[in-house]
Amino acid sequence: MKIIERILWVTGLILLAVALFGWARGAYLSRRDVARFEQARAAEEARLAALPSPTPAPTQTPLPPVTADELASADAKVDTELWSPKRVDQYEESLDVDTGLPLALLSIPKIDLVVPVYEGTSDLILNRGLGRIVGTAQLGENGNCGIAGHRDGFFRKLKDIGPGDQINLQTLSGDDTFVVENIKIVLPEQVEVLRQGEEDALTLVTCYPFYFVGSAPKRYIVRAVRMPQS
Repeated sequence: MKIIERILWVTGLILLAVALFGWARGAYLSRRDVARFEQARAAEEARLAALPSPTPAPTQTPLPPVTADELASADAKVDTELWSPKRVDQYEESLDVDTGLPLALLSIPKIDLVVPVYEGTSDLILNRGLGRIVGTAQLGENGNCGIAGHRDGFFRKLKDIGPGDQINLQTLSGDDTFVVENIKIVLPEQVEVLRQGEEDALTLVTCYPFYFVGSAPKRYIVRAVRMPQS
């Protein structure tokens, strides 16, 4: 019995060591993308600072500064509690692939979400973070920018936001703040939610219902408008 007990103890310790190694490796690779984004943003700020000063124009009230350590800490503690097991596995697999520099970091304080935004909506991109929908406005520019995410991954938390909540978007060129205007449930073919309009907007898109088994039949649309400049 003592031999069996020792074997069980050794097996348990090995499994624990493997789990800890996997967590540490995932945290390191996840922080890598945030660090690369911060470095690129610092380089862009230095480049802009060296240019001749343009005529001052009204600007948005700047957001409180977010340090690289705070962003790295948030990225290293990705909350997968609400995710499906399959999505967790695909997220961890995506950490092995270099997805390039994120275009931006999107944060929603109400639901404690900080997630990188990449170009496109391929399987790899949406397993790793969020993706800008091709054909919509570029991040940080005027127009209606569409951002997609998985309902059983990062965007599952969207079920807990509502009108008036803030969405922050950090790009290499600066920060923008949007306020949720409305939430709609639409059919997949109702792509008019991504059309350009007179307002600068951010449109978050995910499948719906959130806990539907199989291919979800509808789309959950969060429309947010840019805060007026001060």
